[in-house]
Amino acid sequence: MISALNQLVDHIEQHLAEEPDIDGLAGALGTTGYHLRRMFSSLAGMPLSEYVRRRRMTVAAADVVRGEKGLLDIAVRHGYGSGEAFGRAFRAVHGAGPGDVRRDGGPLRTQPRLRFRLTVEGSTPMDTRLVDRPAFRLVGHATRVPLIHEGVNPHIQEHIAALPPEEHLRLKALGDTEPRGLLQVSDDVDPDGREGSELTHLHGVAVRRETPVPDALDAIEVPAGMWAVFRTSGPFPQTLQTAWAATATEWFPSNPWRLRPGPSLVAFLEHADDLTTATCELWLPVEPA
Repeated sequence: MISALNQLVDHIEQHLAEEPDIDGLAGALGTTGYHLRRMFSSLAGMPLSEYVRRRRMTVAAADVVRGEKGLLDIAVRHGYGSGEAFGRAFRAVHGAGPGDVRRDGGPLRTQPRLRFRLTVEGSTPMDTRLVDRPAFRLVGHATRVPLIHEGVNPHIQEHIAALPPEEHLRLKALGDTEPRGLLQVSDDVDPDGREGSELTHLHGVAVRRETPVPDALDAIEVPAGMWAVFRTSGPFPQTLQTAWAATATEWFPSNPWRLRPGPSLVAFLEHADDLTTATCELWLPVEPA
């Protein structure tokens, strides 16, 4: 995976004026565009699309400052069909328009070219198991929420708090398959993992495919496949979020599995009444790399 990410960076650098063919490159590297995007955003700390934009504008800024060509020529050279579109992208990265930068020499915000390296860590073993599951359903109450990387997501809190206590009990009684108990489900997540992008959050349970879905409940169909299950215990949600990040930095680079499209699930095994601490299982859909 480290090699694949570095080849991705090289490919981007050679085709900065074009939209990178992530799926095509991923196929040539023996992986998938979905997995490559998820690993890039987790390890680089930014979406792939944002990195491409920053690098494109870093190189474009050098052309602007040199002043050898007109701004429209520079815009076209870097893949923009109009000076206005180029100006908006340039200002979003540098905080000033290309005309201002040409006159004043700045300000400029440079995005260095990334290079991924493997750091030997793994001093803390990850409590993981692999589960092969037949197709099942996730049923419960769904809503659209923004993605928040750190801390409690208040939109999810508000969604769950709006449900009456008896509804949690009804859902828990409905669950009849693994993963057991009440689940927090994230679906339709942006592969780039951009903070603020919307995802579907479902508060519910897992049921067998043949189990009828009661009226007024939302359902997500989950196909058969393998799952990597990571057990965490400690302050919530910090411990869970740390483990989620470690799957990208430690587990996937050292195991012959990759993410496949599908929902991610968090099952609560035990938790304090105020949910400040919890023992959870993080379920991620995977396939052989």
